[in-house]
This record gives sequence, structure tokens and C-alpha cells, in this order.
Amino acid sequence: MFEIPKLHHTQSGNFFLMAGPCAIEGEEMAMQIAERLKTITDKLQIPLIFKGSYRKANRSRLDSFTGIGDEKALRILQKVSQTFDVPTVTDIHESQEAAMAAEYVDVLQIPAFLCRQTDLLVAAANTGKVVNIKKGQFLSGEAMRFAVDKVRESGNEKVILTDRGNSFGYSDMVVDFRNLPEMQSTGAPVVMDVTHSLQQPNQSSGVTGGKPALIETIAKAAIAVGADGLFIETHPQPSIAKSDGANMLPLDQLEGLMQKLIRIRQAIS
Repeated sequence: MFEIPKLHHTQSGNFFLMAGPCAIEGEEMAMQIAERLKTITDKLQIPLIFKGSYRKANRSRLDSFTGIGDEKALRILQKVSQTFDVPTVTDIHESQEAAMAAEYVDVLQIPAFLCRQTDLLVAAANTGKVVNIKKGQFLSGEAMRFAVDKVRESGNEKVILTDRGNSFGYSDMVVDFRNLPEMQSTGAPVVMDVTHSLQQPNQSSGVTGGKPALIETIAKAAIAVGADGLFIETHPQPSIAKSDGANMLPLDQLEGLMQKLIRIRQAIS
């Protein structure tokens, strides 16, 4: 795998972890989560990339939480990186956001709904940062090679692919684990987005639901089929999280889950 600044424990043989809150709700919360993640991953020798969205652009309702301000949230992500010596990842939504976010974070994430947006992929590639492309809920793993090509043909070889399940009917997601090896055939590291693959979108309330009880199931299966990394949104109190709380992992459950997953990784190595 290509080098990511501040990514530690890369020789441990473990999967890497992208984890953090869905959205940056404030500095105190972000630092609390980051400190706990850093402690757990150092103990278990898991490479960590801290995740937090500086803005949530894709919301069902106009009154949904979208953020605390772009620059304020990005500076919090920068502080997390400097304080805990970890790389950070955040999503971008429009081409002009790429250069702005790249000043603060190490990995730029392309949301699943936007994975075919050529201008956005090229803008992210041109920053020279690592680009994590989430597979659209409407695409096969095989089809993601075209997104990878857009980044690479723009002169950037640092691409990660992330699966977040496929739409099933109007209000559910399913995971087809064939997509992981299909995406790995591109040569890019492949991540399973465990928590978003358990969403239940399009609820009548306008607030996305989820099935967090199945987080362990999806995570275990992903490691068993050879995922290079996992993406898990976590929060000390998911019930009061301002975004995607319905499918988050409670922070106090993360260490136990990681211990189980390491044993699976060791068993298949």
C-alpha cells in the first residue's frame, strides 16, 4: 500500500481502520473520540485514519444538521491530526472543495452518490492527496475500475475503494461480498464501510434508520473475505449524535470488536 503520512503500525499485519464520528459536532467531542481511538489502535497495533465530515451535504430534510462551519470543522480535524499524530479523512462534495479540504486533511473521500462525478474525482486527484472513493449504492464492484482510472489518469496513484452496500428496494441496504475482491482486482486497497452498509434510508420520518446490531456481523464477514480496511462511524452516545446515530457503533464497544476481528485476520493469514 502507498504511504499515508502519520499512518502507524503498518507492519503489524492488521487491517487498517477509518473511524470517528459521522460529523464534526465540536472540538471537545472530536478530541474525546480521537483520544479513545488512538489508545485502542495503539494497543492493538491497528493503523488508524481518523474520520469526520466537516459538512454533511447529503441530508433528507432541510432542517437536518449539516455542520458547525467548514473552516471551523476542518481546523478541528487538523488539530486531531497534530495532537494524536494520525492521518485524517473527510468527504468533499463539489470540485472547489478539494483544494480547500486538502489543506487540512490527508485523505479526501468521495461520497458514494458522487463516485461517477468526473470533475470531482479529477479535482481530488489533482491535490495529490490520497483519494478514497466510496462505491455507489447503484454500482457493482467491477464498475468502480472506471472511477479508479479517472484518478490514476489524472496523475494520482493513491486510491482507496470503499464498499458501503447496495440499495435493496427503497428502504434497505445489502452487502454483496463479491464486490470486495472485484474491487481489489484494480490494485487499490479495499475498505468495507460497516456502519453505512447497515443504513435504512428513505424512512417516512425523513431521518435515516439503521441496524447497528449487525455491525459485528458485517465487520467479521469483511475481514474473513480479505478486506484491507474497515470504515466504522462511532460515537460515545449514538442516540444523541447529530448525524447517522441510528447506525453508529457505541465507542465503548469498539475495542472488543477489534480484538475479535484481529483474531479472524490472523486465522486467514
